[in-house]
This record gives sequence, structure tokens and C-alpha cells, in this order.
Amino acid sequence: MFNFCSLYSGSTGNCLLIQSNETNILIDAGVSQKKISEALASFNLDLTNIDAILVTHEHSDHTMNVGSISKKYDIPVYCNLETLNAMPDQKNKINEKNQIIFKNNKSFKINDFEILPFSIPHDAANPCGFNIFHDDKKISIATDIGHVDNTLISNLQCSSFILLEANYDPDILKYGKYPFSLKQRILSPVGHLSNESAGKTISELFSKQIFKKAMLGHLSKENNFPELALKTVYDELNTKNITKKDISIDVANRNAPSKLIKI
Repeated sequence: MFNFCSLYSGSTGNCLLIQSNETNILIDAGVSQKKISEALASFNLDLTNIDAILVTHEHSDHTMNVGSISKKYDIPVYCNLETLNAMPDQKNKINEKNQIIFKNNKSFKINDFEILPFSIPHDAANPCGFNIFHDDKKISIATDIGHVDNTLISNLQCSSFILLEANYDPDILKYGKYPFSLKQRILSPVGHLSNESAGKTISELFSKQIFKKAMLGHLSKENNFPELALKTVYDELNTKNITKKDISIDVANRNAPSKLIKI
């Protein structure tokens, strides 16, 4: 068994579940403990079943309850040193024995999972995505990406399933109510990934390999909506003659768990 579920994904909070027969891990915990518990219950799990929390970066929509959950349930937290030091409020809640430090671009193991954190371009201390390997299959998690380069493409290649950011639509962002400085941050090379860029990325990956499933995540509440993200990505794929028959793409819900993706 090798399963993925987006418990919550969006600009308002993020928490992902990856599981095998032996292991359950969360990636990020940027929503309330109650919401995470409710989402896990829909899969007959609770926080006592979680073996580890992996942290992508320190921003609050990814870390809001990492420390509290770790402290209450004695769960190890895996992150790089720069991220740990950049979230002092969370760090102070995590028992020292549960502060597990990794280095980006160097793999480690949690039970039957091999995990490779890879660096991503975002305006945080030392942000990363994750490749999780199990039974010769690979799940890739890549959100909060300012731009896509060859290194990122290389890290996402040969994945069985990818959760990829599709944060905003440029026109909605341009004419929306965000202040100019925030718009510039989102558009910057260390900001977020647009729907069109997500489509181009999936198209490029598909041209290098055949994978059947992907999910769009971390959609902006103000500058995007699921139907538009999905249409834009498929429109981009269609320019390369890639259709819905070739690849199934879902959109992660910001307020509820996705369906369980079986890899």
C-alpha cells in the first residue's frame, strides 16, 4: 500500500498525508489540530497513528500547529536547521529528541519510506519539496514555488504521482485587491506558481515520462478557483496533444480531504 491524501491545501492552510502499511506521515500542519483530527478520522486514523511530521518551510500556513501536535502526541518533526530556527514559536514546543534535522538534497528513511527533500525557490529560510519512495514508486510534493528550473524538473521526473502548486491566475491577481507589494512577491522568482506554469511543468514532465495522476494544490483563495486552475492546466496540456485520457488531474480542496490516491 502506498497512498496519498491532501487533507487541506491552499493559501489558508496545508496538511498532507502519505501512508503505507507500516507508516503514516504528515507533511506540514498549517491548520488547526481539530481539523487535522477530523480529516484523519475519515480514513480511520488519528494523530496517535502519525509516525512523523515533515516540514517544507516555516510559513504559518504550513506550520501553525506543528509544535502543538508534536508536543501533545510525542511525534518527531523532520525539517532542516534553517527552517527549525525560523519558526521559534513552534521549535520551543517540540521536545528536543523530536527535532530531527535533515539536509536538503540528502535522503533519509522513516520506517519503510525513503525521503529526499529537495530545494525549491521560495522566500523562506531554506524551503523544500519532498520525494517519497516506497515499493519502487515515488510521490513528489512541490508547492510554494517561485519558478520552475531544470533542477526542479529533474527532481519531479519519474514520479508516480505529483502534487504541484497552481496558486494563481495572473489576470485575477493583477486586478485583485492585494496591495502592489504582495502582488510583486507572488509574481517574483521566489513567490508562487501560476496555473499556466503548472500546466507547462506537467506537460514537460509528461513528455519525459508517462505518469497517470497529478493533483493541483496550494490554490490562492483570492486569486484562483479550482475550475479555472484545472481548465488552464488542461488547455496547456492540449497544446501538446495530452488529454484527459492520458492523465488524470485533481484539484486539492482547501477545506476538506481529497479522495485517497492509491499509487
